[in-house]
Amino acid sequence: MARRSLIAGCGGYLPARVVTNAELATRVDTSDEWIVERSGIHRRHIAAEGEKTSDLALAAARAALEHAGIGADAVDLIVLATATPDNTFPSTAARVQAGLGMTRGFAFDVQAVCSGFLYALTVADSLIRGGQAQTALVIGAETFSRILDWSDRATCVLFGDGAGAVVLRATEGEGSGADRGILSTHLYSDGRQYDLLYVDGGPSSTQTVGHVQMAGREVFRHAVVNLAQAGQDALDANGLTAAEIDWVVPHQANRRIIDSTARKLGLPPERVVVTVGEHANTSAASVPLALNQAVRDGRIQPGHLVLLEAMGGGFTWGSALVRM
Repeated sequence: MARRSLIAGCGGYLPARVVTNAELATRVDTSDEWIVERSGIHRRHIAAEGEKTSDLALAAARAALEHAGIGADAVDLIVLATATPDNTFPSTAARVQAGLGMTRGFAFDVQAVCSGFLYALTVADSLIRGGQAQTALVIGAETFSRILDWSDRATCVLFGDGAGAVVLRATEGEGSGADRGILSTHLYSDGRQYDLLYVDGGPSSTQTVGHVQMAGREVFRHAVVNLAQAGQDALDANGLTAAEIDWVVPHQANRRIIDSTARKLGLPPERVVVTVGEHANTSAASVPLALNQAVRDGRIQPGHLVLLEAMGGGFTWGSALVRM
C-alpha cells in the first residue's frame, strides 16, 4: 500500500467589494472592451480597508474545514502560499494557525507568486507522504491590490484579491492512477526571467513595498509554452493522455493564455474551469478558488481526474494531477 494525500475539502473567500471594468475606466485610460479583449476579465474583488491577507486565508480555511467535515484540532500542518503577507515576519500561516485555535503541529508560508499554491500543495503532499503530517491545510491567499500602481492600466486591471484552501488527509492506496488523491506534482523555475514580472520593492532592496512590474507580451509567450509543458509532464509521468482528463483547473491570469494552453494540450474548452472573468488574477489564490467553485457547483465529482497548473513571477511554474 502507498501513502498519499486525498483532497478532503475545499474552501474559498472573496472580499465583498467588487470593482468592475467600468469603474476602473473612471480612474485610468481604459475601457471595458479593452480589458475584456485582452484578458477576459470583467470584474475583480478588492479587500476592504483593514482586511488583511490572513483574514482572507482564515475565511477560506474555515470553509475548507467545514466542507471536509473536520475541526481545526485535527490539522497538524498549514502551508500558506502568498506574495502579499501581513508582515515581513512572522509568517501569515502562523496568524491563521492562531485564528483557527490550532495549538499543535506547525505552520509556514511559501512564496512562488502565482505558482505558490502548487508549490505549497507539493510541500504538504511530501510531508504527508513522508509521515510528518496526517492532515494539512493548503492555502493560497493574496491582497494583490496593495501592490498595484492604480495609475498603470497595463497591470492594475489584471489583478484581484481572494483566498482558496484545500484540506489534505493521509490515505492509503495501491499506488495506481485509479487511487483517489494527489498522483504527482511537478515544479519548475527559471530565475533568468526574474525581471519580466516582479515587484520593484522589498525590505532588503528599497525598504518599500513597491508595485507590480510586468513585460506583458513576454510573460504571455512564456506562460503558454511553460504551462503546456508542465501539463504534458504530469500526463507523461502517469502514463495518461489528455483525453483521460476530466477537468483542467489552470491559473486564472488571462483568458487568452488559458485558451492557448488548452489547445496546445489538445483539451476541449468545455473541460477547462474558467473564473478569470469574475475574479481576475488572484495570484496564489487563483487555482484553489477555481477548484473550489467547480467542486461546489458540482462540475468536479469524486473520482474525476483533475489537472492543476500555474505560472508566476520568477519565473515559477508547475502542475499537479489529482484524482478527486
